[in-house]
Amino acid sequence: MSLSIRIIPCLDVTDGRVVKGVNFIDLTDAGDPVEMASTYNSEGADELTFLDISASSSGRETTLDVVRKTAEQVFIPLTVGGGIRTVDDVDKLLRAGADKISINTAAIERPQLIAEIADRFGSQVLVLSVDARRARSASGFEVTTHGGRKSAELDALAWVEKACQLGVGEILLNSMDADGTRAGYDIGMIEAVRKVANVPLIASGGAGSLQDFARALDAGADALLAASVFHFGVHRIGDVKKYLREQGYSVRMPATF
Repeated sequence: MSLSIRIIPCLDVTDGRVVKGVNFIDLTDAGDPVEMASTYNSEGADELTFLDISASSSGRETTLDVVRKTAEQVFIPLTVGGGIRTVDDVDKLLRAGADKISINTAAIERPQLIAEIADRFGSQVLVLSVDARRARSASGFEVTTHGGRKSAELDALAWVEKACQLGVGEILLNSMDADGTRAGYDIGMIEAVRKVANVPLIASGGAGSLQDFARALDAGADALLAASVFHFGVHRIGDVKKYLREQGYSVRMPATF
């Protein structure tokens, strides 16, 4: 394996605080995003993802401030998503210190946004977040919006294929069925998306045991995103990496190991 596996903690931020729930409901406060980002940086995270889940414009300014403060302290790639609707939104976040941005609903509503962002900033800054669940669609997986509560009436595999053609740089595949459950990543979904995606694939949703991380990699993921298992101390990043290294995966070990 030529490239190291990336382990990416995800911080769901609302009103300047990190929150976590199960299937995006029953949210509990998990801490200060800048402090948590700094901790994950020192523990050996390869990247960080911030998802702004507060919809207000005041929330957007708060998120820009959080990004600026985090970028001053953390020197690993930072992806920011949530409420990005225009090329100008992307520009503001990149100027605030984000390295990559993640889009979801706006791309579903207007797929050409993917091409516009890729043309202006390069595909390497653009992550498409796909919130998918099992459904009676052509592939058995459909795209959702609104935290998995609403169907986008799109087949997930067809959407991933189209997004890759339009110039997206990475796919962040969120299993809405598994989110926050710690019951394991959705292996069937990862395998299915891997077959149609010609860009790096980040698996998200359901991380629980150390074995879950390895299973997702075996299914075709290039990177692994997790939230609650890190936020609430179930696993430390170094422990996940140590386990994966013992299983023969290429990982960048933190300095403390």
